[in-house]
Amino acid sequence: MKATLDRLSRESAEKDAQIKRQNEQIAKLMKRLEKKSSEASNKDSDEEDSNKESNHTEESDDERKARKDCSLGSMSVEQIQSLIANAVKAQLGEGPHKTHLYTKPYTKRIDALRMPHGYQPPKFNQFDGKGNPKQHIAHFIETYSNAGTEGDRLVKQFVRSLKGIAFDWYTNLEPESINSWEQMEHEFLNRFYSTQRTVSMTELTNTKQWKDEPILDYINCWRSLSLECKDRLTEASAVQMCAQGME
Repeated sequence: MKATLDRLSRESAEKDAQIKRQNEQIAKLMKRLEKKSSEASNKDSDEEDSNKESNHTEESDDERKARKDCSLGSMSVEQIQSLIANAVKAQLGEGPHKTHLYTKPYTKRIDALRMPHGYQPPKFNQFDGKGNPKQHIAHFIETYSNAGTEGDRLVKQFVRSLKGIAFDWYTNLEPESINSWEQMEHEFLNRFYSTQRTVSMTELTNTKQWKDEPILDYINCWRSLSLECKDRLTEASAVQMCAQGME
C-alpha cells in the first residue's frame, strides 16, 4: 500500500511540474497575443483611414487579415488565458475539477461511521486481482463480522483486504461515490468477477496426463481446473473423468 501511495505521489509531482511548464508557455503566448492584438488594432485603424481617403469599395486581403486578428483583440486577456488553459488541460486529460490528490471513495456518511470500542482489525489474506473474487468477498464478510464489523462499516475496512491491481482499482474509484457496502461489493465483483477464468466441460474432458508427468501432479492440476468449471460435477463423475485422462 505504501509503495502504491508513493507512486501516486510521484505521478502527482510529475503532473504538477508538467502543468507548471504549460503555464509558463501560456504566459509567453499571452504576451505574444497581446502584442499581436495591439498591432492588429493599429493596423486596422490605419487601413480604415486609408480606405476613407481612397474611397475603395472592396476589402483587400490585408484588411481581412487585420479584421480577423482584431477578433482576438476583442477578447479580454482572461478569456484568452482561460481558452488556452482549458485546451492544455484537455490535452493532459484533466477535467476542470480533476485533482491528483487521493480522495476517499466513500461518502462522508460512511466516513463518519465509527468502529466498535476496542475493535482490532483481523489479519486477512489480501486479494491481488487474481483468484476468485466472490470467495474473497465471502471470506472478508465472515472474518470481519466475527471481529465485530458489519454492514456499511465494511466499506471502510475493505481497502485492508486489497493489494496489487485490486488496490489500484480501489484508489481510482470516483471520490465519494460509494455509499453502502452493497454498492462496494457490486462494483468490486463487476470489475473482477468478469475477469475470472472459467473452464468448460470440454476442456476438462480433454485434459490429459502428460508423458512422464507424476500422477499426483496430474491429479492436482485436474482438480484445480475442475474447481473453475462452470458446470457442476458429482464426485463419481469427477473421479471417472480424471481417471480417463491418465496415461
